[in-house]
Amino acid sequence: MEEDEGIRAHFPLSFGKKTKSQTPIDLIHNSTRRTSSSSSTPTPAPSTNKPHSFPSLSTTSSSSSKTWLNNFRNPKRQDPNSNLETPHVEVHEEDSVVIGPPRPPTKTIDEDDDDGDLIGPPPPPPSSNLVDDDDDEEEEDDGLVIGPPRPRPSSNSVDSDLDDQSDVEEEEQHRIPLSNEIVLKGHSKVVSALAVDPSGSRVLSGSYDYTVRMYDFQGMNSKLASFRQLEPSEGHQVRSLSWSPTADQFLCVTGSAQAKIYDRDGLTLGEFVKGDMYIRDLKNTKGHITGLTCGEWHPREKQTILTSSEDGSLRIWDVTDFNSQKQVIKPKLGRPGRVPVTTCAWDRDGKRIAGGVGDGSIQVWSLKPGWGSRPDIHIEKGHDDDITGLKFSADGRILLSRSSDDSLKVWDLRQAKKPLQVFEELPNHYAQTNVAFSPDEQLIFTGTSVERDSSSGGLLCFYDRTKLQLVSKVGISPTCSVVQCAWHPKLNQVFATIGDKSQGGTHILYDPSYSKRGALVCVARAPRKKSVDDFEAKPAIHNPHALPLFRDQPSRKRQREKALKDPIKSHKPELPMTGPGFGGRVGSTNGSLLTQYLLKQGGMIKETWMEEDPREAILKYADAAAKDPKFIAPAYAETQPEPVFAKSDSDEEEK
Repeated sequence: MEEDEGIRAHFPLSFGKKTKSQTPIDLIHNSTRRTSSSSSTPTPAPSTNKPHSFPSLSTTSSSSSKTWLNNFRNPKRQDPNSNLETPHVEVHEEDSVVIGPPRPPTKTIDEDDDDGDLIGPPPPPPSSNLVDDDDDEEEEDDGLVIGPPRPRPSSNSVDSDLDDQSDVEEEEQHRIPLSNEIVLKGHSKVVSALAVDPSGSRVLSGSYDYTVRMYDFQGMNSKLASFRQLEPSEGHQVRSLSWSPTADQFLCVTGSAQAKIYDRDGLTLGEFVKGDMYIRDLKNTKGHITGLTCGEWHPREKQTILTSSEDGSLRIWDVTDFNSQKQVIKPKLGRPGRVPVTTCAWDRDGKRIAGGVGDGSIQVWSLKPGWGSRPDIHIEKGHDDDITGLKFSADGRILLSRSSDDSLKVWDLRQAKKPLQVFEELPNHYAQTNVAFSPDEQLIFTGTSVERDSSSGGLLCFYDRTKLQLVSKVGISPTCSVVQCAWHPKLNQVFATIGDKSQGGTHILYDPSYSKRGALVCVARAPRKKSVDDFEAKPAIHNPHALPLFRDQPSRKRQREKALKDPIKSHKPELPMTGPGFGGRVGSTNGSLLTQYLLKQGGMIKETWMEEDPREAILKYADAAAKDPKFIAPAYAETQPEPVFAKSDSDEEEK
C-alpha cells in the first residue's frame, strides 16, 4: 500500500477517473416543470430556450391545473401580530367568493404538533355553503377534544363530500400529463407533420421549411438535438408523416405529386410514380398528377398505404411496387369537376377509409370484395370549409372531424345525418391541424391557432367523449399556433407541434409520476463528460515544404489569363523599348530582334527598297515572264491584248 501511495504521489490530483456526483431526479424534472404552485397569476413566460411556464386553463381539468386554481383562490394569510397561521377556508370551485365574516382563529399549544389538545370551546359548526377540510384532519388526530362533542354535519355538507369524491374520481379518470414539458427544436417554420413510432423511441417532425427531422429518445441527451435531417422534395412543404405498423419504414407526403418511403434510419427506399397530367380520367393515370395533401400507413398491413391529393382522388399503394397503384378512389361530387381531397384516414382495423373533400363533405368507403368509388356513408355538408383532420374511434362507431371553419364535430356513423356535438370557437389556420383521442379514448383533443386580436395563444383543448363537454384548455405557446397533436399510449406523453413564420418546434408534455421513458430518459441523461480514457495524443506533423524557404514562386499564369480577358489590356500595343532590352528585344534597335540587329550591323542585310524605283522593280521580271509563262498568262493568251507599259515618271519629269 505504501508503494502504491508513493507511485500515486508522482501523478497530479486531477489524473484518473472521478466519480461524478449524481443529480437528484427531482431537481432534473423541476427544471422542466411547466407551472409553479406558488404563482398567483397566469402570466405567460417569455420565449426562451426553456419550455414555456404557460398555465393550464381548466374547468374540471387535470390535477396540476386544479392545484394552481386552489392556491390562487385560497392563499394562506399570515397574521402580523401573531406567529400562528390563520387557517384558510377551502370552498368549491363553483363558489369563488366566501359569504360572511371569516372564522375565528383556532389556537393550539404547538402549531407543528398534530397531537396537541384543543383549549377552549369548539369552533362553530360549518354553514351549508362552506366545506371545512380541517374537520377530517381533526378526526384523524389522536388528541383529546375538551368540551361537548361537535354536532353532526348537515345533509348539504354530506352532498358536498360526495361531490368532492366524484371530482377526485374524475381527476383520476382525466389524468393528463401536464406537469413537465420539453421542446424539440430545429425547424425554422411551423411544424406541420408529426409521427411517433409504436414503441415510442423515435419521433419524426416535418415542417414548412421543407425538412424532416428525426429524434431518437434512446440516443438523445438533454440537448434534445435531432440525429438526422432530410429534405424529401426540394421546395415542397412536408404535409404528413406516418410509421409502418412494424416501425421499420415511414411514409413522407409533401406538396409534390410523389410520396416517398424511407427506412428507420432515414435512407430512401423508393418514390411512387407520377401520373400523366394530360389524361382526363384519373382512373387511367398511374399515380397522382398534382400535389399530395395527406397520407397514412395501413394500421395492420406493412405493405399498404393510402394517399390523398389535390387532383381529387384517393389512392391505395403497395410498397413493394412503386410504379403502379392498387386502387383509385374518386369521391362522389355534386357536379362534374375536380375537387381536392384535403385529408384521409384509416379506421383501426383497416377495413374502412374516410376522406374529407374540398366541398365540405365527409365520405366513408368500406373495403370489401368488388367495392368501387361509391361511398357507403356520405355526409354532404359536414363542414363549411376545408376539412383538415379525420379520426376513427377504436370501435369504429365515432368519427371526429376538424375543419378550417373553426369547429370540431363528433359524428356517430350509425346515424350520420347530424353530428352528436359541435365544438366551436377553435381557430384553425393550417391545413394539417388534426384531432386525436386519448389512449383510453375517454378524451378528445385538438390544437388551436393564434389569432391576431386574441391573447390566449396556441392551446390544446380536451373534451370528454361521454359527456361531450370541455374538460381542459392547456396553453402550449403564447405566440405560436398548435397544429399537430398526439397522445402516445406507451409513453403516456402528449405531443404538440407549434410554429409560425419564423420558428417551429415539438412540445412534449409529461408527468414524472406516471409517464414512462421518452422525455424522462433524455432529460435525465446529461451530456457525457470526457474522461482520461478518451485522451488521444495528436502528433505534430512537420511539413518542411510548407515553409516560405521551400515554397515555389507564385505562377503568373492566372494573372496572364486575366489580362487576356481584359478588353483594354488585351488590345493595348507593346510600348517601344526605352532602356536595355529583354525577352529577345534590344532597346536600341527600335523593336527589332537580336538576330536582325546583328545582321544589320555585320552588313549581311541591306535594305534597298527605300532607294529603288517600283516600276523598274516590276519590269525587270517582264522578259522572264514573256519567255516562260507558267501560271495565269497561258489561260488568257488568246484574248489578252498587248500590254503597253507607261513610261517612267522620272523620264517625264526630265522632259
